[in-house]
Amino acid sequence: MRIVGGKFADRDLTSPNDFRVRPTAEHVRAALLDLLTDHVKGARVLDLFAGTGALGLEAISRGAKSADFVETRGSSLHSLRANIAALRLLKVTRVFKKDALPFAAALKPDTYDIAFVDPPYESRMLDRVIDTWIAHKFSKVLAVEHATGHDLPRGKKTLAFDDSSITIYR
Repeated sequence: MRIVGGKFADRDLTSPNDFRVRPTAEHVRAALLDLLTDHVKGARVLDLFAGTGALGLEAISRGAKSADFVETRGSSLHSLRANIAALRLLKVTRVFKKDALPFAAALKPDTYDIAFVDPPYESRMLDRVIDTWIAHKFSKVLAVEHATGHDLPRGKKTLAFDDSSITIYR
């Protein structure tokens, strides 16, 4: 797994040896960040269910100002922190070892410019984060990765890639 675009393009990322972790595929991540090109430059980014941090780190590579990562799983936190250190991004990132749902629920409107959400596929956690975002708009843009068959509220744009899809809300 590697960073696809921007100043850290082709830099490798560490991923935990854990079957429960499903990092966003490079082609899906590239398409998502390409869709958000106009919003990334100088953005404050939130990466919920961060895993390895690939989405938030890709955003920084493409010009985001800062990224906050929310993750609870120990093996993922280890990889996330290693990736941040390897890219020397300690000053523009924060890592929260917290449950993503109450973290998102506690946010005020427009706390972030972009929020990435990539929870375990087929879980209802995604639905709950979207409901929270609709009620509180904690970011200007909400970008979610989900199983293609997961029925979600209609977004501004949805792209499907085999079993994965991305939906953008504004």
